Amino acid sequence: EEPAEGPGALGFHGDEEIIEVVELGPPGPDDLADEMEDVDFDDDEVEEPEAEAWETEDEEGLEDGMEAQDDSEVTFSLHSASVFCVSLDPKTNTLAVTGGEDDKAFVWRVSDGELLFECTGHKDSVTCAGFSYDSVFVATGDMSGLIKVWRVDSKEEVWSFEMADLEWMEWHPQAHVLLAGTADGNSWMWKIPSGDCKTFQGPACPATCGRILPDGKRAVVGYEDGTMRIWDLKQGTSLHVLKGQDGHQDPLTCVASNQDGSLIMTGSVDCHAKLVNSATGKVVCVFKLESVVPKVPAGEGEEAESNSVESLGFCNVMPLAAVGYLDGTLAIYDLSTQSLRHKCQHESGIVQLLWEESSAVVYTCSLDGVVRLWDARSGKMISEYRGHSAEILDFAVNKDASIVVTTSGDHQAKVFCVQRPDR
Repeated sequence: EEPAEGPGALGFHGDEEIIEVVELGPPGPDDLADEMEDVDFDDDEVEEPEAEAWETEDEEGLEDGMEAQDDSEVTFSLHSASVFCVSLDPKTNTLAVTGGEDDKAFVWRVSDGELLFECTGHKDSVTCAGFSYDSVFVATGDMSGLIKVWRVDSKEEVWSFEMADLEWMEWHPQAHVLLAGTADGNSWMWKIPSGDCKTFQGPACPATCGRILPDGKRAVVGYEDGTMRIWDLKQGTSLHVLKGQDGHQDPLTCVASNQDGSLIMTGSVDCHAKLVNSATGKVVCVFKLESVVPKVPAGEGEEAESNSVESLGFCNVMPLAAVGYLDGTLAIYDLSTQSLRHKCQHESGIVQLLWEESSAVVYTCSLDGVVRLWDARSGKMISEYRGHSAEILDFAVNKDASIVVTTSGDHQAKVFCVQRPDR
């Protein structure tokens, strides 16, 4: 046994045998943190007062890499379980909507975390939430397929609809029109609040991701069988179908388009990102990340390291695209040469990435609970923001890139100020 160097040096992991523990004076917060390391906080047995006592100032070692440092300006803590999604209102960027595993969605003020209203009536985890392009409506959708739309100014529900299990949901960029994809392979489109409806029938497998193209006339939808379709929203017909060699080998996880909608990018569990010309439906190129570490074949009962594309997006000011992987790699690709420009390594998996609207800066949030800003030209990290004690599940950046709003498995949403001196 190594001699313990002062309190808190003995961190027990896994099922190491504890020979003897020598108590050195009263336990400090470090010791408490070590002891609590393996406590599952989702457990209902933890009584409220104890949970409160946790909020001591400088806690360290909550979990590996989850520092108690909190860089956030505002913490929204009305959710009582993991917070799955967040969107900012596009018009003023002053309101956020968050949805969580507690079957609740809230609309609140970003400046001070003040609750505006609760979007009541969901009976399953709220996994999708967003404002219409003009911030007049907010829509919330739960896993079981119940979507509700509220008028923001009157705080009243104006429309609701029930369908198969919800996979994704998106507002139209220029109209009060909502698009959603479900586990039965259908995509639905409604006029709000009239509820006029169209369906787009995909293959008989989940429509895993979707995006309305900037022209507002087409949408791209990815499916679990590896296929991708570009739909004509007005006609209800599919303009292009990518399958077989043109599609992916595994389920699609994410789709994105560049600013004018001429290029689409699709990401998949097969670890490939495909660049597609949206007018012709042809694959322009395939980005495959060659793993630096040779994959060790998994032994008996061991699981092979899994990897997949989790998020992707195009830069508006340079011909660059970013792809975030579950193994923690952020790849910056140069579209003009179709080559890898930078690899930015994270300690843990990337959950989502977003580009700043008017610069070559890409934001990532990851399973280690940290938001990072990267300069895509140099591949260098600009800054990082901490404050969550669990993985970040979703985040949003406001238009002038001065704030980031995050949601996490720690039941909280946080607002970080990211104004940078270089602007």
